[in-house]
Amino acid sequence: MTNAFLHGTLTETVYCTQPVGFVDPAHPDMVCKLNKSLYGLKQAPRAWYSRFATFLCSQGFVEAKSDTSLFILRRGPDTAYLLLYVDDIVLTASSPGLLRRIISCLQQEFAMKDLGRSTTSWGSLSSAGPRALFLHQRQYTVDLLERTGMAECKPCATPVDTQGKVSAAGPPVADPTGYRSIVGALQYLIFTGPDIAYAVQQVCLHMHDPRQPHLTAMKRILRYLRGTLDFGLLLRWSPTTELRVYTDADWAGYPDTRRSTSGYVVFRGDSLISWSSKRQPVVSRSSAEAEYRAVANGVAEAAWLC
Repeated sequence: MTNAFLHGTLTETVYCTQPVGFVDPAHPDMVCKLNKSLYGLKQAPRAWYSRFATFLCSQGFVEAKSDTSLFILRRGPDTAYLLLYVDDIVLTASSPGLLRRIISCLQQEFAMKDLGRSTTSWGSLSSAGPRALFLHQRQYTVDLLERTGMAECKPCATPVDTQGKVSAAGPPVADPTGYRSIVGALQYLIFTGPDIAYAVQQVCLHMHDPRQPHLTAMKRILRYLRGTLDFGLLLRWSPTTELRVYTDADWAGYPDTRRSTSGYVVFRGDSLISWSSKRQPVVSRSSAEAEYRAVANGVAEAAWLC
């Protein structure tokens, strides 16, 4: 999409000063009333989305209930899916003819380019196999390592130190802004790297006041990424519709007791068919409640996904 936000029609009354080079010499103190949005306006993203969504709905698309960025079109036996992220669009259809008609319709209404078959989407690369799709962010990870000066660091086997917990004590980091920037970049990697989700969450908890132990923990994540550049998500065709969810709860993070529970929940279609929990002896009613909450949250998430 070219200049996406400029397509947004404003519903609010917004004024701006006359742009440099286009000031009316007869009325230099007057302001301009905007009919359409400009980049930098707080209303611009909402105005653009409203404009684009309204057009899609007029063409027969329906907004998905589970994701407001997903639009679905059904024409007889054919189906098309359109996913919008700011000014990036991913479009697929069950027939080449329907795909071409949608692209032509969009190009008549908006200034956009057809980039062909999608291999990169929002920093993620995809490579298709016979019955599978592999998603990864290798280049994004390499760029992050180079930006942090850890492109040649020694890899480690795990993203967290398995022998201890991150302490809130310690001297403050010299560059807290840089720490927050890198942690924000790590959050983006969770999309295709759920194996670092827990570790990234731990360093995110201290963004307001990062200390030296948190910086060390963040560097360990980067070292782990250095050794797992080719990791990603493999999405495969499966003959079963079962959804399995694994949960774990570590009561208060006590390193000496390690009281925890792990379990799994299995859904078939939208029905819960089994669940299991393997618990160690608990030391209090509160710890038991925390452990069962973890299983309950897993059930709720699986039910929502189904």
